[in-house]
Amino acid sequence: MNDVGEHTVRGHTVRGHTVRGHNVKEHIAAQLAAVRSRSLAYTDAEDDLLVRQHSALMSPLVWDLAHVGNYEELWVLRETGGITPLRPEIDDLYDAFKHPRRDRPSLPILGPAEARRYISGVRGRVLDVLDAVDLNDPDPLRRDGFVFGLVIQHEHQHDETMLATLQLSGQPGLVTEGELPSGRTTGAEEVFVPGGPFLMGTDLLPWAYDNERPAHRVDLPGYWIDRFPVGNGAYAAFIEDGGYDDPRWWSARGWQWRQESRAFAPLFWTREGGTWWRTRFGRMEPVPMDEPVQHVCWYEADAYARWAGKRLPSEAEWEKACGWDPEADRARKYPWGDDDPGPGLANLGHRAARPAPLGAFPSGAGAYGAEQMIGDVWEWTSSWFLPYPGFRSFPYPEYSEVFFGREYRVLRGGSWAADPAAVRTTFRNWDYPIRRQIFSGFRCARSASAEEA
Repeated sequence: MNDVGEHTVRGHTVRGHTVRGHNVKEHIAAQLAAVRSRSLAYTDAEDDLLVRQHSALMSPLVWDLAHVGNYEELWVLRETGGITPLRPEIDDLYDAFKHPRRDRPSLPILGPAEARRYISGVRGRVLDVLDAVDLNDPDPLRRDGFVFGLVIQHEHQHDETMLATLQLSGQPGLVTEGELPSGRTTGAEEVFVPGGPFLMGTDLLPWAYDNERPAHRVDLPGYWIDRFPVGNGAYAAFIEDGGYDDPRWWSARGWQWRQESRAFAPLFWTREGGTWWRTRFGRMEPVPMDEPVQHVCWYEADAYARWAGKRLPSEAEWEKACGWDPEADRARKYPWGDDDPGPGLANLGHRAARPAPLGAFPSGAGAYGAEQMIGDVWEWTSSWFLPYPGFRSFPYPEYSEVFFGREYRVLRGGSWAADPAAVRTTFRNWDYPIRRQIFSGFRCARSASAEEA
C-alpha cells in the first residue's frame, strides 16, 4: 500500500511514495544531497589544483566535477524529464568516449566557478523531476527510481576517481581522516567453500547495473579462499624473498610489465633505513603491516598468488564466498545479509582515508567465514570482464558492453573510498591489468583436493 510523504532539500519539497514504510523519494533526495556534498568537498581547493592534470591517467578534477552534472542533465533532465537542454554546447567536452583523459586539459572545459554554477542549476531541476516522476511507471528508467540510482552511483564512482587523483597530486591536507576499529589475528587463514551451485548476479536489486544481470546458476567445485585480503606484511615478505626479481612467479605479460615499469613494490612505497614507507595523500608514513595491501596491479597480485602457492579467485568464486547463503539457498546483498553497511560491518564511504586493519570487522563476515570482502580495497579476480548469459545492454551500451572482452580484469568488493550506494555483492568493477593508482588489493584462493571436496 502506498501513501505520500514530503521531504525538503535545499528549498525543494519532494513528495514521494512510501513502500513498506520507506519513502523512496526521500531516500533518493538524501542520496543526491550526500553525493553532491562529497563531490564539492573533494573540489574545495585552489583553482590551480583543480584545473591541473596530475597524471596522464586522470582527468583534471574540474572536468570530473562538470562531467557528473552533464551526465545528470543528459539522463534525468533530458531522457527522463523531457527538459530542453541547458548547455548542449558542452556535451562533446564531457563525453568520456570522445576525449581520452590525457587530452582533457587542452579542451575548453568549464572553470571551477562556472562548473559549480552549472551543476547546481542542473541539480535544482533534477529535484523538480524527482518530485513529479511516477516511480511506479513501467518505463525502466523511471521504475523504482533507476535513473536517479544511475546518476548517484555514477557520481560516487567519479568521487572515488577524484580521490585517486588527489593521491597522485601529492598535495597534503586535502583529504579528511577518521577512526577505524582495531584489527585482530586469527589462526584460520583460509575458509572452505563447498562445491555446488549458487545464484550469481541479480534480477532483484533495482539499482543494479546491466552487467550484474541476469541472475544465473553457476556450479563450482569446492575451493579455499583467504579469510582476509592479503596484508602489507605478507606482501612485504614476497618482496623480501625476491618476488619482483624472479620470473618464475610472473606470467609472460606480467614479467614484461615488470621489466618495463621497473616496479619493485606497490605504488607509493619506498624503502629507507630498512623500513617500508608509503606516501598517502601527501604525507610519508611507515607502511602499516596489518592493513590490506593496496595500489597493486593485477600482474602483481597474480605473481604474489603464484609465489604463495595459490591463485586469484575467479569472480564467481569471489561472489559465492562473499554473498551466498547456503542455508537459505539465496544471495545476500552484502556478506552479512541485506542490512545496509554500518560502522561495525565494513570500511566504506571514506570513513577513513585508508584500509582498516585485518580482522577489524568480524561481524561483516559472509556465511562461509570470509571477512572484509566489502570495503577496504577493490579485489582483483582472475576473470576477464565478460557478459553474463542473457545479458542485455541498458540504458546505453557504453556503460558495460563496449568494455567486454579480454582487455579488462574484474575487481570486486569496493574500497574504503567507495560509497555503500555503489557497492554490493554483485557489483562488478573492471580495469586494465596494469592499473595501480586505483585502491586495489586482492585475496588468494586455491582448489580443494579430491579428499576435501
